Amino acid sequence: MLNDQLRQMDAFSFPTYSLDLATGEATFEYALTGPAGELRFAEKITLPVPPEPPSEATLATLDRVLQILHLLAGVSYYKAAAPRRLVAPTPLGDATVALLRAIYTKGLAEYAYRNDLPHVLELVPEVPGGVVPPADPVDTTDRRPLSAVGGGKDSIVTLEALREAGLDPVPFSVNPNHVIVSVNEASGLTPLAARRKLDPALFELNAAGALNGHIPVTAINSLIAVATAVLHGLGPVVMSNERSASDPNLIWNGHEVNHQWSKGVEAEGLVRAALTEHAGLVEPYFSLLRPLSELHIARLFARHDRYDDVVTSCNRAFKLHDPSARWCGDCPKCRFVFLALAPFMPRERLTRIFGKDMLADPAQVPGYLELLGIDAHKPFECVGEVEESLVALSLLADQPQWRDAQPLQAILTAVPKEAWPAATASDVFTPHPTHHIPPHYLKTLPA
Repeated sequence: MLNDQLRQMDAFSFPTYSLDLATGEATFEYALTGPAGELRFAEKITLPVPPEPPSEATLATLDRVLQILHLLAGVSYYKAAAPRRLVAPTPLGDATVALLRAIYTKGLAEYAYRNDLPHVLELVPEVPGGVVPPADPVDTTDRRPLSAVGGGKDSIVTLEALREAGLDPVPFSVNPNHVIVSVNEASGLTPLAARRKLDPALFELNAAGALNGHIPVTAINSLIAVATAVLHGLGPVVMSNERSASDPNLIWNGHEVNHQWSKGVEAEGLVRAALTEHAGLVEPYFSLLRPLSELHIARLFARHDRYDDVVTSCNRAFKLHDPSARWCGDCPKCRFVFLALAPFMPRERLTRIFGKDMLADPAQVPGYLELLGIDAHKPFECVGEVEESLVALSLLADQPQWRDAQPLQAILTAVPKEAWPAATASDVFTPHPTHHIPPHYLKTLPA
């Protein structure tokens, strides 16, 4: 009965949102509607409350940012039924409409692919006509940056680069788990955190068989970070998304499907443009690591051993409650990060970080062949490009410390001979020119 009702939903809308300044709790309402009735949802996002009451100008900017966040966070509820109409609540500027459309099409491309819903890729938002009052320009580039921390090597590299440049970053996270808390403690910096609570009704729908799948969560968390920065009078939100995040997994129905789309440079540019247009923020948001490859970032991380006992880039570990279980040791992310770090640190240190030697485990060979694009397309995971894996392998091939790792030798043997010249001539350590980093922040990137 429920699935029949969901299939009949023909529109998704955004009824209203509210903010309680005393608690920092914002409530975002959503609706799925159709001939069989209406389903309503209410999501709650709690921002950290600043020590001093914000000014009227700050609240006006915050309101504009939360309006955009309201639009983006709706993807979690839209996907339960994937109706063909997406109805915006108010008039929007061109840049904000472009972001809204991209979030629900490109951001849901993997979801559409897995559920065979090609119409999702063609969604066009219905936006009411009218003039959008311009926002007053707000330039916060000279204030302390808010640095997003996910607990992995990338955000650690960014945090340390900002600190070494004397910019006094503020670590930030959404729903921080034990891994993120441990990384923040190791940094010695005082963090800020926000909370995102999905409507329990969504979990009930999912359990009953509603459509489900990957959403562009990085874009949502990015807007939560920007809202926090505005509320606390801080500067730009600095992310740690690398250039390979823009690399798609496959092409389906003429569209790119990219698991990491909301981490990519296109999504970053759309978010920046919408925040400038709708909220007036001059330099709101960028990724410091955008010019760098995953392999380049791994080399930079190897300089920082203070995080060895707390770092993890394993998404599965985030679902565990044992603080000692930081790496599952059997997923694409674990395999890639181990391979990426291996050329740049002693084998003993790397094995201690992971709790196992993944390149000495025969069971990992099929997974590594997938990373190399030999047995399948690149996994739907936050992993680097095939070229980066090839370069890492080529660097390891000449290191005596890895010569007795028989599984590694099996992986090397499986790589076609014609692939090695490309690895040798690779530019993975040459920063890419496409990015949105402000000039004075660009100087903070380690050489």
